[in-house]
Amino acid sequence: MPRAVHPFWSLGLFRSELTITLRRWRTLALLGVLAAVPVLVGIAVKIETGDGSAAGQRGGGGEGPAFMAQITNNGLFLVFTALAATLPFFLPMAVGVVAGDAVAGEANSGTLRYLLVAPAGRTRLLLAKYATTVTFCLLATLVVAVSALAVGALLFPLGDLTTISGTRISFADGLGRALLIALAVTASLLGLAALGLFVSTLTSSGIAAMATTVGLLTTVQILDQIPQLHAIQPYLFSHYWLSFADLMREPVYWVELQKNLALQAVYVAVFGSAAWARFTTKDVTA
Repeated sequence: MPRAVHPFWSLGLFRSELTITLRRWRTLALLGVLAAVPVLVGIAVKIETGDGSAAGQRGGGGEGPAFMAQITNNGLFLVFTALAATLPFFLPMAVGVVAGDAVAGEANSGTLRYLLVAPAGRTRLLLAKYATTVTFCLLATLVVAVSALAVGALLFPLGDLTTISGTRISFADGLGRALLIALAVTASLLGLAALGLFVSTLTSSGIAAMATTVGLLTTVQILDQIPQLHAIQPYLFSHYWLSFADLMREPVYWVELQKNLALQAVYVAVFGSAAWARFTTKDVTA
């Protein structure tokens, strides 16, 4: 007769997986790099505009993310700029490393077999791994946003801000939209997290799984920039990543955001199912 699983086992398993992930030096290093990006952007903008140079006076004609020209007027724009700067590569790379190592890392270190001895079952273990990766997506995004907000408040003025549509909103409303943008960025990474978890079930080498996930990320990013491939680009998981900028419109433009959420849901369903099918039938020997 099979042993009954305690109803709180899954929560305990998730807590254990999250604790182990966050204690790894690799994870802490990734979060440190993400926290440093807003600092570097903020200092660079401050140095460039601090002497009244042409770059600081030309308004919106400079290069870089669309929000960068507004940073000197309101430090809250550093949050939006930092997320726009890290989303194409730094944030997804960090997520790809964590997701790729989720199962393959355990197999490589020889601990996966012992995890499966516990009465959690393969499905619960896989769900705990994915929930841990999703939590890391949120944590990594918040690290960027909080670091940017702190640097923006330290180096630039804060107050009411102007949306992309040209309307004025209060600082409190701007903070609320910054939180929504952080959640939108987190949701944008869910498809990649599912893809990385699937790759992680295909191999027993953590390094190979991480490299493959990051390689797929790079390939998709390149394909999304080739004009001749416009027919398939709306189906690439990264295509609508920067749609979070529509949250800074008045009123908010929801069409691209909804397309992004729907696309991520499809990737989660497809690659999550593939990961489950592979992992539940996999012969674990290590």
